[in-house]
Amino acid sequence: MFYNSKRFILAAATAAVTAFAAPVWADNGLMTIIINDPSNPYWLTEGQVAQAAAEKLGYSAKVSAHKGDTNTESQLIDTAITNKSKAIILDPANADGSIGSVKKAIAANIPVFVINAELNQSGLAKAQLVSNNAQGAAVGAMEWVKLAGDSGNYVELVGPPSDNNAATRANGFETVLSQYPELKQVGKEVANWDRTQGYNKMQSLLQANPDIKGVVSGNDEMALGAVAALKEAGKLQQVKVGGFDGSPDAVDAVKAGTLAYTVMQPVAQFAQKAVEQADTFLKTGKTGASSEKQLFDCMLITQDNAGKVHSPFVLSE
Repeated sequence: MFYNSKRFILAAATAAVTAFAAPVWADNGLMTIIINDPSNPYWLTEGQVAQAAAEKLGYSAKVSAHKGDTNTESQLIDTAITNKSKAIILDPANADGSIGSVKKAIAANIPVFVINAELNQSGLAKAQLVSNNAQGAAVGAMEWVKLAGDSGNYVELVGPPSDNNAATRANGFETVLSQYPELKQVGKEVANWDRTQGYNKMQSLLQANPDIKGVVSGNDEMALGAVAALKEAGKLQQVKVGGFDGSPDAVDAVKAGTLAYTVMQPVAQFAQKAVEQADTFLKTGKTGASSEKQLFDCMLITQDNAGKVHSPFVLSE
């Protein structure tokens, strides 16, 4: 009910991106790319950009998805080892639970480059390239206060506890919003980065707290689910909803005025950079980066600049 035509286009593209066909070998060998769930345009873009970057550098590239399941992730790592991958680009399923899979790859002398979500152990991946989630959350929270005001009740939708990004964004929101004593968080629900769960959780939150003036969300999919629930309840005009990711659907919603803002993550930047660093490491034994963990600043998208955004999700605009 709240999915637009772009969702179906993305779903069609998903089939090609997540195919588990035998890889076609190129001169430089195979680079395995493992993402979360390509039904989400953010992760779909992540996989597509990494694949294109690998192929441009002369590798064959195979993209597959664990959908947040560490067992599936472990099996995909096993497949990458069997296929003698030169490197693995991994968006981990779980900050702690993915460590074992990464260690398996390392034991097989396959370097791992982590993107988007961090591991809770340093020194394993050759690089961890992620959005500056604390910076992005702070920027979003400041915009939310500007639009919703510095007093009243609000609720929050958060991602899965297994993903460090969820906690980092929630802490970033709190750092800003806690500075306003008349703002009160009256509800907080885990909606696992999912639009349908965002919709359902928003319905429950709204029933318990009909007087809220705003919703802070850890990603766009949950935020768009909340927008749909608020619209159905006839309360969208009174409630400001903020997103995080900068997905095409969210940018369109900002343009339309149904979403107050979104914070765009430069997923294309760090997906491409991870592949480039993997290539550099395979050729020189070094990534060329000054540190394992590398942060990429996010960008606030409002009605003032949404019309100039051509995304997915940045790179060469």
